[in-house]
Amino acid sequence: MINPVVRGWANYYGRFYRSALYPLFDRINTCLLRWIQKKYRVGMKQALRRLAEGHARRPRYFAHWTWVAPTG
Repeated sequence: MINPVVRGWANYYGRFYRSALYPLFDRINTCLLRWIQKKYRVGMKQALRRLAEGHARRPRYFAHWTWVAPTG
């Protein structure tokens, strides 16, 4: 549901103001981390590990992961 919107932002703003997208992508990764923490009831370290493992398995699962990989 959100991937087409993020992909559109990246395509449009990425041509003119690419550096403005990185805080947005970090914010999306932060929201994903919080979701993992709540869903699986894990701490920050394990949530980061799970997010990094998800990126390793399916690097194109989220549109913003082609630009910025989650750190963990």
